[in-house]
Amino acid sequence: MVEGRVRLSKKVKKGLEFLKHKRLQRIKSESSSGTSYLINMMARSGGDALRISASCGIRLQGNAGSFSRSNDASCENDVFSKHKVDKFDTSDLEWTEKIPECPVYCPTKEEFEDPLVYLQKIAPEASRYGICKIVSPLVATVPAGVVLMKEKVGFKFSTRVQPFRLSEWDTDDKVTFFMSGINYTFRDFEKMANKVFGRRYYSAGCLSATYLEKEFWHEIAYGKTESVEYACDVEGSAFSSSPSDPLGSSKWNLERLSRLPKSTLRLLETAIPGVTDPMLYIGMLFSMFAWHVEDHYLYSINYHHCGASKTWYGIPGHAASKFEKVVKEHVYTNDILSADGEDGAFDVLLGKTTLFPPSILLKHDVSVYKAVQKPGEFVITFPRAYHADSHGFNCGEAVNFAIGDWFPLGAIASLRYAHLNRAPLLPREELLCKEAMLLYTSLELEDLDYSLADLAAHHCIKVSFVKLMRFLHRALWSVMKSRACTSISPNYYRTIVCTLCKRDCYVAFINCSCNGHPVCLRHDIRSLHFPCGSYRYLFLRDDVAEMEAAAKKFEQDDAISKEIEQQIENGDDLYLYPLSNKLQTDVEDGYFPYCEINVVLGPDFAAINTMGQPLEHISSMNHGKFQPETNLEQVGSSPKTVQRVANQVSVNGERFPEEVSENTYELSVSCLSREDHRSIHQDNVHDPVSRSIVDENSDSSDSPIFRVKRPFSKVEKRFGNDTISSKNSEHQVQLLDVR
Repeated sequence: MVEGRVRLSKKVKKGLEFLKHKRLQRIKSESSSGTSYLINMMARSGGDALRISASCGIRLQGNAGSFSRSNDASCENDVFSKHKVDKFDTSDLEWTEKIPECPVYCPTKEEFEDPLVYLQKIAPEASRYGICKIVSPLVATVPAGVVLMKEKVGFKFSTRVQPFRLSEWDTDDKVTFFMSGINYTFRDFEKMANKVFGRRYYSAGCLSATYLEKEFWHEIAYGKTESVEYACDVEGSAFSSSPSDPLGSSKWNLERLSRLPKSTLRLLETAIPGVTDPMLYIGMLFSMFAWHVEDHYLYSINYHHCGASKTWYGIPGHAASKFEKVVKEHVYTNDILSADGEDGAFDVLLGKTTLFPPSILLKHDVSVYKAVQKPGEFVITFPRAYHADSHGFNCGEAVNFAIGDWFPLGAIASLRYAHLNRAPLLPREELLCKEAMLLYTSLELEDLDYSLADLAAHHCIKVSFVKLMRFLHRALWSVMKSRACTSISPNYYRTIVCTLCKRDCYVAFINCSCNGHPVCLRHDIRSLHFPCGSYRYLFLRDDVAEMEAAAKKFEQDDAISKEIEQQIENGDDLYLYPLSNKLQTDVEDGYFPYCEINVVLGPDFAAINTMGQPLEHISSMNHGKFQPETNLEQVGSSPKTVQRVANQVSVNGERFPEEVSENTYELSVSCLSREDHRSIHQDNVHDPVSRSIVDENSDSSDSPIFRVKRPFSKVEKRFGNDTISSKNSEHQVQLLDVR
């Protein structure tokens, strides 16, 4: 993904034109005179990121599965050249035989009926390893190749070029992946990959997993292979749509998984490729997926459709912090870390290009487990998993999922993203509120029979929701006490992203006169200085009273209330950052949970009461319905104005990041549900969505619209000096999946 705009030189443009002209010829050609194009090594890659530049061009010659440098290539940092990396000793590969296998499960057809029910059943054991394998009792009768070549006519994909070497991981030596610019059919890529395998091993048959695992680590350190191709994050599915295919018509078809009744992601109103919808991963010999963690610490499920086996490495959750500590101290050098503590390594790992042998983890007593995945098998990675593989041509498919026990882990991920000022991919607060309110409604029915796994998931939802509502109530009390807001307006937006810390906001947020700078309640509202005036408007959902009632109901459970009190005593501030210290002092001013909140507006309210209607007070017992604001027509009426003033707003003397402009604003106007649209129109209010100018197909990482799974991009401007220490659950996992 391209971060920012890049000016292409004539040399680069010429190379790209040459690529376009020759890429089809490259696929068919058996000679080495194939496609050529120009790329450059980035200072830092944002997750398989790609950037073209004229400053450091490298001409690459492509052939069937191997990319080599031309003799006239010149660049201070050679992207592909191998050299000895002393920190990674690969001379002795006996450590590969010392990594224990992860659990393997072979469910019956009856147990296999519902994937999320079965996964809840095995999670208490399997999560201790961070990774597990499930052998499917159902067999796909329509092969993946038939699906991708016949059922999905015209299906093609492009690949990433992965430099096949180890790196020093300092400012002068990092690894970046590049787009090949070549479109393959499934059959074309299979032919290319098998040709590479046959040339090396003089055989088309599969070799043992143990042998190829050692081959991988020897070749990456000392071999002649300079690069490999890997088609990862390809939108689509290889499960057959034929009703006669047992696996394709089952609930284990990954296209259906996110919409199952127990799936939290079913509540998303917009699909996210790779998260709610599966993606394909088509690899060749030695292609790999670098150490990485799933977005928002979600679960993942990967099905192996066909081809050679894959080797996965997984690190269990109880070793997560230790993993990041080892990476920070023994893999990365300090000059490439942008943050202190474990977040420094976490930030770079989000780039998804870091690869190193697990031997360094074993040396420092980090638990590592292995899985060899064959066709017809599923691999599950539990929340917070870093993963790597490949034994030849293969085709896998993966998607994320979440169940109730994910919410505490998602809170940790949200906190870390906020600390690094990274935009979220999921509207976690919205998902939590919706799931909690559905649970609250179901608890009114006394005849429901829940399993122990369901009750454990419900506990996680309840605790997470109570903590959120306690924070929001305290924050609203503080805002009203400070007289920081000029008016209160109904919040009809599904989710917006805070301009400052990139937290997602569903229940409440503050905005300015032009509605261009939404801010969450975790900031000192009185210190906000908007360029469009001093007015600050509180947007609050009109069903907040029902949410408070649900939270209070949950707290009647002794187990819930005791856990909440224990976390408060331990200083848990997952929801408070970066206002932890300020809000903690509210107790000294007479605050207590769920107390009545008197609405005290700023002195300028009378002059601008068209922006919203005042309430006599906010409380769980006496909360009325808001009247819709009357001048939503201002929202989006002048996006250029929003862009122009974005860098003028400041907090405590610091400017808002320049990246904040239409993108942040557009989320707040584009996330209205259909029901919300009708509600607004009924009150004769102009529909702001019609003015939206965001391209729905944009893959900009800074666009906070929850639509596309994508690499993270970072807003360089930071606010505040708060630090955090993430608490790791035993269910959090880190994985390396070598594809």
